[in-house]
Amino acid sequence: MNGPVKAAVFGSGSWGTAFAMILADAGCDVSMWARRPEVAEAINSTRTNEGYLPGVTLPDRVTATSDPAETADGADYAVLVVPSQTLRENLAAWSPSLGPDTVLVSLMKGVELGSAMRMSEVIEDATQVGRERIAVVTGPNLAGEIAARQPAAAVVACQDESVARRLQRACHTPYFRPYTNTDVVGCELGGAVKNVIGLAVGIADGMGLGDNTKGSLITRGLAETTRLGLAMGADPMTFSGLAGLGDLVATCSSPLSRNHTFGTNLGRGMTLAETIAVTNQTAEGVKSCESVLDLGRRHGVDMPITETVVSIVHEGKAPLVALEELMSRSAKSERG
Repeated sequence: MNGPVKAAVFGSGSWGTAFAMILADAGCDVSMWARRPEVAEAINSTRTNEGYLPGVTLPDRVTATSDPAETADGADYAVLVVPSQTLRENLAAWSPSLGPDTVLVSLMKGVELGSAMRMSEVIEDATQVGRERIAVVTGPNLAGEIAARQPAAAVVACQDESVARRLQRACHTPYFRPYTNTDVVGCELGGAVKNVIGLAVGIADGMGLGDNTKGSLITRGLAETTRLGLAMGADPMTFSGLAGLGDLVATCSSPLSRNHTFGTNLGRGMTLAETIAVTNQTAEGVKSCESVLDLGRRHGVDMPITETVVSIVHEGKAPLVALEELMSRSAKSERG
């Protein structure tokens, strides 16, 4: 590519803003799309996005607009970072503005309700772009820590390894270290299922349960994720890496995790409606837990923790009752 790489970031929430900062720090020219014009205006005039990352000053290479065509103009990469259940609808509006060689990059960690499609599959289906032009960035990437330029690592996954390497260079900074992987399926599943396990651990924390419970849920949650991944053709090694274990641990242990915080409120006795009311950002696992369970059933994979989370979040089962049912399941081999 001649001249600076141009990246279009569709989404101005905390992770979209933090990733725009990463790209700019790596030398890219970045145009952010914000749904609300006042957010775009504030980014341009004050260099901040106070609603999502208060106190963080964005690099001069970052500009913002509420016009998707202006955002996409000349972009080498279109980074998609919106709530996963809105992706298909948004792509219908954005696709005509994307260039013929633009690489579409998913930062979303969810599974579409109804279709049970991973985000890269939704992108492919909605845009008819080939898989070699669709990439995923995932890993233990809590936006607040990255916005403070604390060291973090991630995985850049694409079926075409050369595209993954190009994107790796475009977002490699002294504080953000991306690794490449061609296992898109495994990387996306790791990111989607960890949100569900994060809810489970948060619920346990809210109930006042201890570290033995947390360690058990994280470990068995990883086993649940791996079983699903194997059934879908993923590389099992992916789940011991940043996209699997790394992301799972960060989500299940950090108060910065939206899913963990959401689960904690449920575990403390708040209703779903009450928890949604005090949550100002999307906790992807809340909706995706149903589609992850659907995905498991389609592939004949037993996912008891996911099933328990669905029963609490969407069926109104009391956390204590759900926990007792989970613990009373028949005993089996750890590798069964």
